[in-house]
Parts: sequence; C-alpha cells; structure tokens
Amino acid sequence: MTPLYLDLRPAEQFAVSRIPGAVHLDLWGVSLIDTSEAPLRAFMWMIGHLFALRGVSPDRPVIVYESNSGLRAARALWFLEYFEHPDAQLLDGGFDVWEKEGGAVETGNPATPVASNWEPRLRSSEFGSEAAADRSSYGGQASKIATWRDVLGVLGDARTAIVDTRSDGEYYAENVRAKRGGAIPGAVHLEWTNNLAPDGRFKTPDELRAMYAAAGVTSDRAVITYCQGGYRAAHAYLALRRAGFENVRNYTGSWKEWGDREDLPLERRSR
Repeated sequence: MTPLYLDLRPAEQFAVSRIPGAVHLDLWGVSLIDTSEAPLRAFMWMIGHLFALRGVSPDRPVIVYESNSGLRAARALWFLEYFEHPDAQLLDGGFDVWEKEGGAVETGNPATPVASNWEPRLRSSEFGSEAAADRSSYGGQASKIATWRDVLGVLGDARTAIVDTRSDGEYYAENVRAKRGGAIPGAVHLEWTNNLAPDGRFKTPDELRAMYAAAGVTSDRAVITYCQGGYRAAHAYLALRRAGFENVRNYTGSWKEWGDREDLPLERRSR
C-alpha cells in the first residue's frame, strides 16, 4: 500500500513544495506540562485525534519527515510508536535529502487530508499513581514514556541513565525556561544535535553507540531522555533506538514540568 507521508515542516515551507501526496501536520508548540495520569491521557487522546484527522490508520504505512532528521519529525514518530502504529518510519535526512537525491517534488495545491476513524487505545492501567522504580519490564505504551514519578523513582539508581538533551545554556541554568533553572540530578548532558551527521541524517548506529558510551550511556542500562518539552528528548529516543538500545523512554513533560515543580530535586552545575 502507498504510504501516507506526513510533512512536519512549518506550513509556509509545506505550501511551497512537498513530497507528492503529503499532508501537513504541525505539532510545534503542543506540549504536556503535567504527566500525572489524567492530563497525560487527555493529551495523548488529543494527539491521536490529530493524527486521525490527517488520515493515519494502522492499515497504512506512515512516513514522517521535515527538512532534515529533525526534532519535529522525531517527536511525531515517537508519538506513533507510543500509539503502537505497526508501520511508521522517519525519512532520514528529510525533504532536503529527498530533493537533493532526485525524489519527486510536488508544487501547487496540496492534497486534502481524508480523516480516518483510528482511535489509538489509551491504557490507563499502565499509568498508576504510585511511584514506579522501573517500568522497563512493562510492555506497550509504558515502555516508551516516563512520567515525573518514574524519573523521581530512578534517581540515584545506577541501572538507569538520565540523558539531558538540551543546550549548554539550559543545562547550566544560564537560559532558564521554567520556574527554576538547572538539571535533573545525575543527568548526563548530550545535546540532541550531536545525533546528526553534517548532511542532516542520523549518524550511523556505530557512531551513536560510541558517542553515548563515551558519555557513560551504555545499552545495558535503561535510559530516560528529557529536554524542555519532549521534542529533543524524542530525537534522542530515536537515536538510541537506532543504536540498538532496547530500554529507552521519553520523559515527555521534561524540564518545563520538572523545573516548575518546587517539590522535585534539581542540581546546578558550573561549566
């Protein structure tokens, strides 16, 4: 079956040219700042509804893309994996590489999306109110996402690496984008842009494994990624999956949630 192409670029770029038949979906700025059970379920229902409005269904392959292998497309793919879509992929290198390598390009009026009746299942039983020290043995959605309770439950546990994917300025509390500045205690800092090769594709699995291992993040550990709102964290999630890591979760509330909550611990580091 012909795949459904989802273009995650800004609307003005999509309007100029696109992969033939692609439909536009802009999730930029749509974030969750409370990963407690009720708001998490409501947020994920909303995201699933947006995908359905663009025609996403489990019986058709989906390919997401943006200008390169960037964080917009990565977050969209992470959502689709969270919803357990059976055949979703990211176009590595994005539209820039597609066009450079001679892929067909469409101009003029884009296709009109045809909504599907897809209703991704939300498994509330996996997201209890109790603090969970480790959900690595959980299947389905809980194996892809971390809540603030999950992160709090693994602080100081050497079996889990927490990876901060933000910029240096955010990590060192020079650029404060929440009520408090700083980092989650014990987090390893590796900015998300390091996942990319110069041409905008992801680095090779070997390169990614070596890079993360040099930072102390190895495949024998569980990994939780975070950033400001779950975008860059989703990019690192995909990079680690590409590198062969099996136990990776995206803390989608990220620093906006953690930094706003004065009851959660933080640390401030100097350069």
